[in-house]
Amino acid sequence: MADLVPDPFRAARLVLSLRRQGITDDAVLTALETVDRGVFVSPGLASMGGEDCSLPIACGQSIPRPVVTARLLRALALSLGKEERVLLVGSGSGYTAALLAQISRHVYGIERYAALAELSRARLTELKVDNVTIRHGDGLSGLSEHGPFDRILLTGSVKTIPAALVDQLTRGGLLIAALVQSDGSQILRTVTADKSIKDEPMPEPLAPLTKGAALTL
Repeated sequence: MADLVPDPFRAARLVLSLRRQGITDDAVLTALETVDRGVFVSPGLASMGGEDCSLPIACGQSIPRPVVTARLLRALALSLGKEERVLLVGSGSGYTAALLAQISRHVYGIERYAALAELSRARLTELKVDNVTIRHGDGLSGLSEHGPFDRILLTGSVKTIPAALVDQLTRGGLLIAALVQSDGSQILRTVTADKSIKDEPMPEPLAPLTKGAALTL
């Protein structure tokens, strides 16, 4: 995992910036400090890994600003003992999966772009991140053969929460998604296995995921 570690001064600056923006979860901050975002973008953009901006990756996708990623991870409310199994819908270049690998037992990532799935799988293997499994497919259908999951995180926005995903939560599990409102704005919604919900503001909108079977919540 040594290659995951960013420049210590850049990492410290990133953590300080996140603290100023209200991120105080120690596990989340440690993960963001440990994993170099620059490793998961093209070499020409690697030096911008610690900057407060979104970064493009392959297939026209992007890694959001660090504060957005931090808010998503914080909403998962992962325990300190790395006990949870997490389903990551939209695993992209592998950055969020690598972060979650630091604070969860096992991460199952699904990516709709085959090129990204292959790239992230190879990158995580090279970095010896051994508690992540990447699959190519429709993440909004879930991954029932590996479920149920303690946490499910959607890395893009949806207009409705897929029923198939809620059904794959363990008792006491949580699903986190950016939900598009009627006016086009987004909220960060937490859904439990018994379909209770909690909403909070999104720091900025996420790009949409593809449409799947839906359950209105």
